[in-house]
Amino acid sequence: MEPITWATMATCVTPLISCGIDLRLPSIKLKGDNRFCFCVSSSSSPSSSPEISSARDPFADKKQYKDSPLDLLFINGCRQAYGRLAGWQSPRSYEEGYLGMVEVSHALMRGKTAAQQAEAVIQGFPKVPHWFRKLFPYSDWGAEFNARITPLFFEWLVGPCKVIEVKIGEKTLKSGVQIEKCRYLETSGCTGMCVNLCKRPTQFFFTKELGMPLTMEPNFEDLSCRMIFGQNPPPLEEDEAMKQSCFSSCPSAVVTSPKCPKLT
Repeated sequence: MEPITWATMATCVTPLISCGIDLRLPSIKLKGDNRFCFCVSSSSSPSSSPEISSARDPFADKKQYKDSPLDLLFINGCRQAYGRLAGWQSPRSYEEGYLGMVEVSHALMRGKTAAQQAEAVIQGFPKVPHWFRKLFPYSDWGAEFNARITPLFFEWLVGPCKVIEVKIGEKTLKSGVQIEKCRYLETSGCTGMCVNLCKRPTQFFFTKELGMPLTMEPNFEDLSCRMIFGQNPPPLEEDEAMKQSCFSSCPSAVVTSPKCPKLT
């Protein structure tokens, strides 16, 4: 086993950075107005769960979350960061931070193409020095280390997850993370938000900026997701996630389209 260096420990914060959180954690001052109104289902109201046109509705049994003070700190930090990018903030309370974050995410998508949405999130990431990738090149151990720390730093955003073995080429590594049912996707009910504000920018940041290849494979049938550290993501034109249709419950859904319009 390779020794833990400051560089590998620095990867502990990348799941937080991938959400655009300022790790200086400034005081959170949430301001809102009524310029936008989004229909977001609350996790505390199972009866309001959205329905989709498939035989099995992944939204039918909504998971209940009780956010800890630390969870709320990270959630509202992410909400504030997205609000700066969107130029708008949800009027929801601090305790309703997760729903507020999802509403701000919808605002961030308005009037932008898929590429522009992903780029807006990427612009919120810190800049990684050019020498970082040369000084700390990819290693299998680093991929497994990233997988091990992801459940510790990411569950407030995506819900319960665990480390799994994955096959990358001829190698089998414990560098995968299985997200049981993504909280972000379940709460938003939006295919485009999953792909444009999470999958694409996170893959780009890890793969291109940090030199740690990452592929994210969301499952739109059961709302689970698999993260594979050490595997390069496929080209956009070959990525199955880019061909997904809307959930009928999405506030901006076009249910007659075979592909979610937010993916173009």
